[in-house]
Amino acid sequence: MTTLKKTGASALFLACTALTAAPAYADFSDGVIRIGVMNDQSGPYADNCGTGSVTMARLAIEDHGGEINGTPIELVIADDQNQPDIGVSTARRWVEEEGVDAIVGCSASSIALAVQDVMRQNNRPYLVAGTATTETTNGQCSPMTTNWAYDTYTLARGSVNAQLEQDNLSWYFITVDYTFGHQWQEDATRFIEAAGGEVLGSTLHPLGATDFSSQLLQAQASGAQVIGIANAGADLGNVIKQAEEFGIVAAGQTIAPLGILVNNVHGIGLQATQGLIFSAAAYWDYDEGTRALTARYNEAYDGRYPNEAQLVTYSAVNHFLTALESTGTDEGVAVMDQMRATPVNDPIMHDVSIREDGVVMHPMVMVQVKAPGDSSGDWDYYQPLGQIAADQSWRTREESACSLFTQ
Repeated sequence: MTTLKKTGASALFLACTALTAAPAYADFSDGVIRIGVMNDQSGPYADNCGTGSVTMARLAIEDHGGEINGTPIELVIADDQNQPDIGVSTARRWVEEEGVDAIVGCSASSIALAVQDVMRQNNRPYLVAGTATTETTNGQCSPMTTNWAYDTYTLARGSVNAQLEQDNLSWYFITVDYTFGHQWQEDATRFIEAAGGEVLGSTLHPLGATDFSSQLLQAQASGAQVIGIANAGADLGNVIKQAEEFGIVAAGQTIAPLGILVNNVHGIGLQATQGLIFSAAAYWDYDEGTRALTARYNEAYDGRYPNEAQLVTYSAVNHFLTALESTGTDEGVAVMDQMRATPVNDPIMHDVSIREDGVVMHPMVMVQVKAPGDSSGDWDYYQPLGQIAADQSWRTREESACSLFTQ
């Protein structure tokens, strides 16, 4: 049985209880297993994770019967509003006062890194499923953090390599002006220059921009073969739509978002996005397993389709609950040890390992956006071009600054 209860403007409680009244007998600290889902529920990144990630977490809980060894599972949801102070205060209240056992995060980089510190201090698992900064598993890595989706390294590597294979070597960047965008451009620049390419320049824009005419004119004037877009969410949609209005692709330059989600393609439309090539953490129509999970998501969420971050949210929550079943405890260190010791297996990931730095070593999928005439209808947007092996997608041990590799 599932119950929804509102507790404030930014939080909801989802209680999934067992069908019987059997008492809990496992070593769960307060008789309830609580999972918090924190992300932007109402701002420019709300469609990237938002209530869709909540739905996927709920499906994972349902697949465990709503309980572990008789102990009910409760899902707590918060809107971080893209504000670090809200994210941190919520995380502290959850773990220090309300007994939340793990947080599934899809927040802006600044929020994620601050929440990661809270989780490290309290020995609680932090399941990153949509935040793109590399720092959660690189220089600021934590033994309590795992990354289930992508980061600026993996996304930049896939997008840049796709252009390099077409001998597109000169780039100009349009970049969102905060840590996430800066890191993304930096990662992409490293791959471009290593292959003998060059970055001719870049221009910044604030989060939540609506007018990109200045940035696009500068990109056109640069003469670069590729205009790299280092932003996400509503910003990404606005810049791609305006690039089409400016006739940039028709004039011979290539638009290359460093990362884009299928819901972004849906919102922007195939006319403006057709032909884009990039790497994705997952795709709803990739195989029978992803299609079956998507059918359940459709039914649970008003016929909507999951994007990449929402799909891997299922993997994160499912694997966390599997570890609880195996250990019989919600003690964070024991749970994290079990998660790392057990391969991830679900409708999306198959025999995937979790590395010491917290990277969930799944392959990425290289995709190309279909032309309007090649799509069978809404959400049939990607043509998979093949998988990129995990060791060719993620930062290598040798490149990593994570101290966990040396312990």
